[in-house]
This record gives sequence, C-alpha cells and structure tokens, in this order.
Amino acid sequence: MDAINDLKKEHEGIRLMLQVLQAVSRKLGRGERINAQHLGGIMEFLSIFVDKCHHGKEEEFLFPALEASGIPREGGPIGAMLAEHDQGRRIVSELRDAVKSYNSGDKSAADSIKSRIDAYVELLTQHIEKENTVLFVMADARLDTAKDSELVKAFERLENERIGAGKHEEFHEFLHELDHEYLGWGGVDGNGKHATWNSGE
Repeated sequence: MDAINDLKKEHEGIRLMLQVLQAVSRKLGRGERINAQHLGGIMEFLSIFVDKCHHGKEEEFLFPALEASGIPREGGPIGAMLAEHDQGRRIVSELRDAVKSYNSGDKSAADSIKSRIDAYVELLTQHIEKENTVLFVMADARLDTAKDSELVKAFERLENERIGAGKHEEFHEFLHELDHEYLGWGGVDGNGKHATWNSGE
C-alpha cells in the first residue's frame, strides 16, 4: 500500500533522528556543549514532523480506517500506539523545557536533556518496530486499493496544511546536516546497517 509505504519512509527519517539523538546524548554525557541551533531544529523536527505530521496521519486517518475494518481501538494495537504517542508527547514537552534551560545557561539542564533523550529514543525505537511489524501488516491485509488511495490523498493534504510546502524537504536537508555533524554521514542502526532517509520526494 502506498499510504503504508509513506509512513514506513517517514519511520526511516525518524530512526535517523533517533541515532542523532543518541549521539547528542553521548556528547552531553561527556560534558560537551551542543549547538543551540541544532537543538532548536531537533525540537522542531520532533514536534512538527514526528508529532503533527507523522502521528497526525496515523491518528486522524490510518487508525480510524483500521477501526472501521474491525480492529478494536481499546485493548488492541491501536490503543497501545495511541498511548505511546501520548507518552512521547510528554517526554518531548519535558525535553523542550530542559533545552530552554540549557540554552539559557543552566549547565545542570544537560543531565535532564540526556535523560529525556534516552527515554524518547527507547520509546520510539520500540514503537516504530511494533508499527512496522504488527499494525502496518494488519493495514496491508485489511485495507483495499480504494482506501489506500483515499489515505494517500488525506496524507498529502495534512502534510500541506500542517507543515507547508517545502518544509518536508527542509527537514530532509536538516537531517543530512545532523547526520554529517553527529554521525559522520550515515549512522548505523541496531542491525549494523547504515541508516538513510529516502523521503520519496
């Protein structure tokens, strides 16, 4: 399904950001200073791309389509994914406060940033794996081509409304900048493979 492939491609971008976050955490653990502009851009990526765009597509369109196909919301994978989305939002909110303190000169905030990053990386790594191997498999099995086409159009509309024309490409370029700065052009994922983000644009 094209709609599911779109979400999977976004997962690759998020995974690359998670690797950048791990590198940032390690630097903070060594007492190194992190570029304030990079931190600001990372927070924008987490808030806009991950939450408003990616999670928005799932919560507003994919999950309701799966419910309509007979997959229960409560007590099933959809409810679990929604709970994890909320958990991620709480961590990002705490991370935003810690970054604000850090950029204001509070050196002790580095520990708070590191702990929030570590929690977020652990949550999202497991979350993406569950969506890719469970929820998206269900979607491929239950949703037909007509619903797929409907979802693709809805995703495009949401992306234009939430992040605006050209912003997706800006996020893509920013990720490449961070990849170069923190991972040396091509981070390595948990399977020893180099992470890339082919946005499909």
